[in-house]
Amino acid sequence: MTSASRPAGADSIVLTVSDLRIEAKVGGAWSEIVKDISFSLKRGEVLGLVGESGAGKSTIGLAALGYVRQGCRMKSGSVVFDGENILDLPETRQRRLRGVRIAYVAQSAAASFNPAIRLMEQIVEAAVSRSGQRRLEAEANARALFRALQLPDPDHFGRRYPHQVSGGQLQRAMVVMAMICKPDLIIFDEPTTALDVTTQVEVLVSIREAIQQFGVAAFYITHDLAIVAQMADRIMVLRHGEVVEEGPVSKMLTQPEHPYTKSLWAVHDIATAATADAPELLRIDCLSASYGSFQVLRDVSVVVGRGQTVAVVGESGSGKSTLGRIIAGLMAPEAGSLSFKGEPCASLVRRRPKDTLRKIQIIYQSAETALNPRHTVRKIIGRPLKFYHGLSGAARTQRIVELLKTVELDASHIDRLPGQLSGGQRQRIAIARALAAEPELIVCDEVTSALDQIVQAEILKMLVSLQERLGVSYLFITHDLATVRAIADDVVVMHQGTVVEQGPKDEVLAPPHKPYTQLLLASVPEMAEGWLDSVIAARRAGES
Repeated sequence: MTSASRPAGADSIVLTVSDLRIEAKVGGAWSEIVKDISFSLKRGEVLGLVGESGAGKSTIGLAALGYVRQGCRMKSGSVVFDGENILDLPETRQRRLRGVRIAYVAQSAAASFNPAIRLMEQIVEAAVSRSGQRRLEAEANARALFRALQLPDPDHFGRRYPHQVSGGQLQRAMVVMAMICKPDLIIFDEPTTALDVTTQVEVLVSIREAIQQFGVAAFYITHDLAIVAQMADRIMVLRHGEVVEEGPVSKMLTQPEHPYTKSLWAVHDIATAATADAPELLRIDCLSASYGSFQVLRDVSVVVGRGQTVAVVGESGSGKSTLGRIIAGLMAPEAGSLSFKGEPCASLVRRRPKDTLRKIQIIYQSAETALNPRHTVRKIIGRPLKFYHGLSGAARTQRIVELLKTVELDASHIDRLPGQLSGGQRQRIAIARALAAEPELIVCDEVTSALDQIVQAEILKMLVSLQERLGVSYLFITHDLATVRAIADDVVVMHQGTVVEQGPKDEVLAPPHKPYTQLLLASVPEMAEGWLDSVIAARRAGES
């Protein structure tokens, strides 16, 4: 029986967690990472879990599925769902609940979809095999959700493979996968991390309307405090596996009591001085590019100065990452030209001399997928040191330790695997790998989007400090306008493969704005209860 056919009583308790303790093995010994957590969740209620990286947010969310990550174990406590303690159920019963009555929306859709199987096949699998939906019914439900989440060409979207859609579109496809069985409980683990601000608003509206329509209970795990203010009924603040403070959204936003909660609320942008009239480093003229018959870039021209940060912003599918890939030599344009330091630059990596390869590096959005999980930090950072500089032995080890220090990590990390690092630490290793080449330009593709706000601020401060010390230039691809305000000198606004506006940050972000720039700015969630309601009301008024 699906949740749509169950009574949706407002006071019906869906989940009760009592005295939950979870341990992880650290250095051969077990250590508590979730400490004595208790709460209950009603049908139709959303509990927001916030806190910095390593606070235990995702671990608690996964515990609602009766699941712990490798290297962890349940120490004590209970997770009671629909009258049964999930932790006492056989694995077969737990699996029958997962994906049907309890669904999970992961942070990284790219790491969650099978790249060799079409999206529709993956989305309807649980609905057909475990919830009793017929194949045609499940596909019809999927297409209806594609429309609700404003995915392109909803009648045929499911025919695509994961690599044929943008990151934002893939994340929405994962939300469809979670919702298709109409579950009683959904764990949303940073579901809008990879989305641009305009797409994010549409997804947030769709998620909230689905929660209200089906009366589901939900966790909303996020590092974005403005988003949790719009989505949650209650907020639980976590630190080091413990509850620091909990309460209704209105109270938590206006009257936080604990010093740590106040510190989260007080994270601000980094102030930087603009770099004016910098000598030209990279020039892109009239660039066009396509994937097959679909044109993704049209007549794009951008200049990056030495020691400058140029931020490229725009919604999902606007061509931002494609532009970055072309600059890095990972994709060839069909028209236009690139020049670096005043000289023509070959379009693809294999045609560029080693010195040009060294001077233009790229850091990807997800360090989780960009770092080889079987390689240690020593090998990850050591490889470019050997390739570009011929370092080996003690000299290479010494330089690795120096680079770790540069990204504010100590030598104890050198023999760890990526899986033994936090998200912020993995991103620092990705930055150290790029710095190992001693580049002059780094393409930063959404490098802080998966990080909590405290770690974001640390990474941005570090990037600014590196720029001041090393004179490196950044092409910073992002959908986060707070990041743009923090570190950019110039801003390039892209929409549907074209540049709609560009110039110094203070000019582009100051009114009056061009229409599309105004839309981007108006879509940034505010730390105010009811902001999303006002956006919904304004859009409905515009439609009428």
